[in-house]
Amino acid sequence: MTPNAASASSGPSRRSFLASTAVATAAVAGGMPLLAACGGSDSGEREGTTSGKAADKLLPTFVASTVANPDLPSKNGSAAGYTGKVDLAALKASVAEKLGTGAPIKIMSPFWGSPPKAGCAYYTALDAAAGTKIIWQNQDGNTYGQKLGAVLASSSIPDMVVVPGWELVGKIANAVTAKFMDLGPYLAGDKVKKYPNLAAIPSDAWRMGIFGGALRGIPMPAATASSIVPYYRKDIFDKKSYAVPKSPDEFLSWAKEATSAKAKVWACGDMNWTAWNIFGVRPSGSLGWNIGDDGKLTYRFEEPAYLEALEWTRKLFDAGVVHPDDKARSGDAGQRFTAGQILVFNSDTSAWYGKTAEQAQANPDFEIEGMDIFGADGGNPKLWAAQPAGIWSMIRKGASKTTVDNALAAADFAAAPYGTKERMLVDYGVEGTHYTVKAGVPVKTDQGNSEVINAWVMLAAPAAYYAHPDFPEVARKQVEWQQRMGAFMKKTSTFGMNIVEPTRWANLSSQFEQLEIDYVRGNRKLSDVQAAISTWKSSGGDKLRDWYKQLIDKNGSAN
Repeated sequence: MTPNAASASSGPSRRSFLASTAVATAAVAGGMPLLAACGGSDSGEREGTTSGKAADKLLPTFVASTVANPDLPSKNGSAAGYTGKVDLAALKASVAEKLGTGAPIKIMSPFWGSPPKAGCAYYTALDAAAGTKIIWQNQDGNTYGQKLGAVLASSSIPDMVVVPGWELVGKIANAVTAKFMDLGPYLAGDKVKKYPNLAAIPSDAWRMGIFGGALRGIPMPAATASSIVPYYRKDIFDKKSYAVPKSPDEFLSWAKEATSAKAKVWACGDMNWTAWNIFGVRPSGSLGWNIGDDGKLTYRFEEPAYLEALEWTRKLFDAGVVHPDDKARSGDAGQRFTAGQILVFNSDTSAWYGKTAEQAQANPDFEIEGMDIFGADGGNPKLWAAQPAGIWSMIRKGASKTTVDNALAAADFAAAPYGTKERMLVDYGVEGTHYTVKAGVPVKTDQGNSEVINAWVMLAAPAAYYAHPDFPEVARKQVEWQQRMGAFMKKTSTFGMNIVEPTRWANLSSQFEQLEIDYVRGNRKLSDVQAAISTWKSSGGDKLRDWYKQLIDKNGSAN
């Protein structure tokens, strides 16, 4: 069940996009390295991956939840969707009894916004229901990597730590194997059946939790279909009789028509994220490697589509159809969108609901719609599957059995499926305190909006789904959009593999995000990008290719 609070809109950077997605507990797109390692659980081998039969032996037994069947089952890698009204008085419990013993555990997690105070009504209610006593150590999500790195380098690590994939670079990636315990003795095979909600997490998501040859990460499952949507103002499109563009050329032509600097209306924000999808550019990180039809292993930079996507995005900036604040990378593109200053912007799937809920009272004519992604030639797009998980909670090595039991109890509670008492409590809190029921629909109170936000939801999650009791049609649109786009989705050779690259190449691609930002805004030349690609190859890219080739030869290609 999705809380009524509108989600934050994401900016054009990888980190802000992923962070906003995490806040909304939506799928994390495969845009940053998702890292794991090979070797035994304490072997010291921290580079590579574990896949195939070796990985299968480490996984929990999958036992599907039967509490509530979705109205729209997952298809083509989409999330599932619930569009029917839930009888709140008839919600079932997903676990027959409390699994926690009440022993205190310390949990560190990224947090976006102002964390509620310790002992608040929400935390108290969740602890009482789950049998836990969590001492939250919430950290600023925007600087979480710095805190995570410092904590992992110290001798004082909280009992449980949430580890986002986009922070797993350099020393942090290697520290995961050294600092967090093997959960196999508690969860592998049928052992997971003690925790029915964890057992219902899909196996592909669990496979992404293998680090250092052991199951260390409790995953937050994600839909593998694209979650980056080019949103448009359908209400304004209808009023102006604009046709939705179906090719890059049509988009540019429409954008020039729709832009009026005098009227303070621009066609769009920074469209680079959508450009990657239009031109079929693979994600960055490990998913960027793929063996083509010619048998050659290449990285995303080396494909012609990479430069084509950048050049098209630059055309939009050069034509003056991008809002000046987007060019300056200031302010909030989502706010410009709702104000009608831009008519198209990129965000993750959570913005569909977030913007709808946000504008329902203030602007009842507001209507947000997701534009279907077209291909570079105006035909079908070539899209790439995201990884099935990209955020994990982990338990420190040396934790007592009591601590492990309570940490797993908390994770199992957080992973409760839609249509359960536990899910309702996690997402909405306590009736009368955090929400009220109007016409059968839960509506957050001010206290709910300030307390029931990104804490428990970071510990684990059920299989990806959308459900908005107040706007069920939005859930339908989200799922159906992913299903349509998922029909054109392919997997790269490294899909489903949690890969740790050797630390000597950890920062090899670090310059490219800023270079891309500068180029599309006209501040760098195409030759600068081409030179950077050549430098990447000579500075280690070619050697990294050889390393990936050996890894894929050993573990097999996902496609």
